Amino acid sequence: MNTKFRQVLKQVLVLLAALAGALLVGALFLLLAKSDPIKAYTVMFSGPVNDKYGITETLVRTAPLLLVGLGIVISFRSGIINIGAEGQILAGAIGATAVGTSLPDMPGVILLPLVFLVGGLCGAIWGGIAGWLKAHLSVNEILSTVMLNQIAFQLYMFLIRGPLIDPQEVSYGTGVPQTAIIPAQIWLSKLIPGTRLHSGIIFALILAVLVYIFLWRTSIGYRMRAVGAGPEAARYAGIRVEWYLVLAMALAGGMAGLAGVVEVTGVHHRSLEGLSAGYGFSGIVAALFGRLHPLGTIPAAILFGALLLGAEMMQRAVNIPAAMIMVIQGLVVLFVVSSDHFQRNPGSLAQLKAKVFRGNVDKEGGEL
Repeated sequence: MNTKFRQVLKQVLVLLAALAGALLVGALFLLLAKSDPIKAYTVMFSGPVNDKYGITETLVRTAPLLLVGLGIVISFRSGIINIGAEGQILAGAIGATAVGTSLPDMPGVILLPLVFLVGGLCGAIWGGIAGWLKAHLSVNEILSTVMLNQIAFQLYMFLIRGPLIDPQEVSYGTGVPQTAIIPAQIWLSKLIPGTRLHSGIIFALILAVLVYIFLWRTSIGYRMRAVGAGPEAARYAGIRVEWYLVLAMALAGGMAGLAGVVEVTGVHHRSLEGLSAGYGFSGIVAALFGRLHPLGTIPAAILFGALLLGAEMMQRAVNIPAAMIMVIQGLVVLFVVSSDHFQRNPGSLAQLKAKVFRGNVDKEGGEL
């Protein structure tokens, strides 16, 4: 067994252990909620793979998770943290919808690429704002991206309730916050008839390969990773650090914007409330679970797509509050991020063990 394979196997085992730890703690919360954790987890893990519906719905969720995750890989590898994918998804979705509904008679072969281009550009602009603030004004990107999420959400809701609301909602007097349906010629084709699985999953997989080539096989990708590994050393080597920080956030935002476009063209066929479905935050976990590697994010996105679907099935099967699903997802985030920290800083784990050991010795000494 070579060293590289051994390292990959170790990382996979650590991540699976982190997932198991999160679910174990989650079981305690399920018991407190007077639910059967065995039944709940049985439904959660078996539901997404039991039939055609479960498998296809898992892949439907995989597409936006993978696209967001690829953006997270780009930004994190460049040394800048993107927590703003939720807002970038909405920016891409509303941009794509506005173009699609404004040009209903344009041929699909022209309109579909245009919709993807505009949606990706809207997400890139929204992400690039945070990158520029970080690079030129030293504004903490976590703070700026979280705030931009709120701005994007409020702007998105204003547009789908007002200027872009479906005219039928106005004429009927119902006022449901959603836009008109985009032209049918730009709906993504269904891969399996009778399901919601669309060609967006193929698009996301192709992008994963392209992002890998970009980051590891091009000079720009090398410079971006160099900035992430050590900005001062990169600056000393003549790399324009500020420029690559902005570029990284713009690309990350563009990927999230494309996730919004895929949701509009492949699933909902319009912009509506709740479109992002938390993919902006779940995509971060998928990227971390994939070890911040574009190809590793593919199985991670599939896994978390299954977990998201399984959580919904579990909620219905054991009748637990929706907040409990958020608790379990939060635990997964906490454990995965913690495992990532300990793998990157093995000395931290040794220090933690030493503290625990010293605590036990002190306790025993006190009792004596």
